[in-house]
Amino acid sequence: MEVKLASSYGFCFGVKRAIKIAQENTNSATMGPLIHNQKEINRLKNDFNVGLYSSINDVKEDDTVIIRTHGIPKHDLKILKQNNTKVVNATCPFVTTPQQIVKKMSAEQYSIVIFGDEEHPEVKGVKSYGDDIYVVATANELNNIKFKYKKIATVAQTTKQKEKYLDIVNNLILKYKEIRVFNTICDATFENQAAARELSKEVDLMIIIGGKNSSNTKQLFNICDENTQSYHIEDETELEDNWFKDKKICGITAGASTPDWIIQKVIDKIEQNY
Repeated sequence: MEVKLASSYGFCFGVKRAIKIAQENTNSATMGPLIHNQKEINRLKNDFNVGLYSSINDVKEDDTVIIRTHGIPKHDLKILKQNNTKVVNATCPFVTTPQQIVKKMSAEQYSIVIFGDEEHPEVKGVKSYGDDIYVVATANELNNIKFKYKKIATVAQTTKQKEKYLDIVNNLILKYKEIRVFNTICDATFENQAAARELSKEVDLMIIIGGKNSSNTKQLFNICDENTQSYHIEDETELEDNWFKDKKICGITAGASTPDWIIQKVIDKIEQNY
């Protein structure tokens, strides 16, 4: 079986930065999963004693708390700083940007539209920085919203598809006179999605590696699945023999929270067994 890797895949800048911060702060714990990859979280726990807080109520005075790459709600961050904890902020700078945009636009009395997943931790954090905020996944959802203000500002979850964001922006422009559009989808997402789309047109099947709860990995799967048979796995143990029957070329890409050591194990197993 011939294996082809996408030209851009895996760890993004924000994730690399967060992993480095975690490794430099041993005997600490993250507020929520640092990234959406359980195996890498397990490695940080085993090798660097970086634990995990499931609730802000678990944090004790003088604890070292690492803020996850996706950020946390503004109120939670305020509580941590007030409780004599050492706060180490590993929030991705690309996530901090929409937080500050929402804060500024809300102060200027703009209603805010966030293109994203309502339950995603990044979106919850961004939403906490403003007033009169609406989270939408599709342009159709805008039809049910009654905005408080006549001015609208938009931001996007950093891992979303730009084409779908454009649908939402175009819908708003047709209906409202003043729209502020901030493209907060990160460059790494653009590059990984474009590379996955290109490769999926050239191969017999695609393997997309990443956490099952990773938004950007799901986006990669959806893109690839439009062009060829695609499978989303977390590691090499999920590979199935029947996927590779009568196939010659396998394409591989990986989400922004997928470490190289997991990707290599998948490659090795495919090359050795199929």
